[in-house]
Amino acid sequence: QVQLAESGGGLVQAGGSLRVSCVASGRTFSSYTMGWFRQAPGKEREFVAVISWRGGATRYADSVKGRFTISTDNAKNTVYLQMNSLKPEDTAVYLCAATPRDNLWTYASRYDYWGQGTQVTVSS
Repeated sequence: QVQLAESGGGLVQAGGSLRVSCVASGRTFSSYTMGWFRQAPGKEREFVAVISWRGGATRYADSVKGRFTISTDNAKNTVYLQMNSLKPEDTAVYLCAATPRDNLWTYASRYDYWGQGTQVTVSS
């Protein structure tokens, strides 16, 4: 059973930085695709970033490109999302997702496993 557990969310001022983490367990994830999504109140779930655990290829939403960085630590089975130059519009619950299909999916429907999410709040 795949389990994903996010952590690292919190309150930060605009322009600040935060790193959220996602620990994956229950499988060997070397061929998985790992994504970060976010969901603000009253809005649809939105793609943020994705990484291929096999080769390290990445893709980002235009709204976060140049500010956010997704990475993995294979030894810890952990995926990170480093968020810099945060803006109030980045406020949302950030969710980690996983799929065994090796492709840089940006659609939430392509992911099979989800964590519970971690709240990120950016004050102006």
